[in-house]
Amino acid sequence: MTSVFDIDATEVATMEVIAPQVNGHWNFQQTLRNNGIAPLRRASIRDLQVNLGKLCNQACSHCHVDAGPKRTEIMSRETMRHILEWIGDHQIETVDITGGAPEMNPHFRHFVDGCLGFGAAVISRCNLTILLEPGYEDLANWYAERKVILTCSLPCYSKKNVDQQRGKGIFDKSIRALQLLNEFGYGIKPELPLNLVYNPNGASLPPPQQDLEIDYKIRLLEDFGIRFNQLFTLTNLPISRFRHYLELNDEYFDYMQLLTRHFNPDTIPGLMCRHMLSVDWKGRVFDCDFNQMLNLHAGWRGPTFLWDIDIEKICNQSIAVDSHCFGCTAGAGSSCGGAIT
Repeated sequence: MTSVFDIDATEVATMEVIAPQVNGHWNFQQTLRNNGIAPLRRASIRDLQVNLGKLCNQACSHCHVDAGPKRTEIMSRETMRHILEWIGDHQIETVDITGGAPEMNPHFRHFVDGCLGFGAAVISRCNLTILLEPGYEDLANWYAERKVILTCSLPCYSKKNVDQQRGKGIFDKSIRALQLLNEFGYGIKPELPLNLVYNPNGASLPPPQQDLEIDYKIRLLEDFGIRFNQLFTLTNLPISRFRHYLELNDEYFDYMQLLTRHFNPDTIPGLMCRHMLSVDWKGRVFDCDFNQMLNLHAGWRGPTFLWDIDIEKICNQSIAVDSHCFGCTAGAGSSCGGAIT
């Protein structure tokens, strides 16, 4: 069987656009104008993504958070209290919890229970291996009891590729964790969704999401007896640790050219920054998770902290953009829910 990993990245392109550069900097705003697209503005807020800190049991080469075992940035319980009050006041539909490994925050379970108590659906972005760490042995069952939606990183079904990107032995641990989740009904019972995340192991665009999902399901079921619901393909954004990797290998310019050549206007309506707010471990608000890591503050003028924001007043406000935004708009697009188009 021919693997979809063999598909050349250029095959996912929908059109090619040479993005203008200003002083050697790729200009996303000008690209929008050149394509007759108005500056990005926020629509109604449905979802909240909350980063509980940068502490993680892994240090992946592609990580845009620069997370790792030695990071000390952790959201306090007091900050969580403010955020939970805001969620309750604004009837947020979904709270998307991320990190680092968000489970390593000592108040993680308190925060999840608080979100569920306000009627919000909860997504946890789990790196899988945390389920096998000492002190977290009950986590899979705890998740299942609360029907938390799990979105788990598995950047390939190949041991070599995963270990290269995430560290030696990570693939085997991830497979064991997925089998454990299946035992508790994740990926099998309708009320326990188990979604996986793929991102390329290098400077290329993801293959078509639907084709890759089929390949994943066949390989994981045949080789390991693993079932899951959906696969989300994410483009590696040229920031933080991945940008360092690109620069070290003298690939940054070529990668930016790849992203800008495959700019796709059809991705604009579905960009996650239009319907989601991103909150960092201090409670500060950003337009998206990537802007958060760049400390690129929200495009509107106003309060910095979530609990000071009037959700009605930020509707239709501008969104802060920069050259990394080409990552979310290249090819089929990229969001926390995978491909956009």
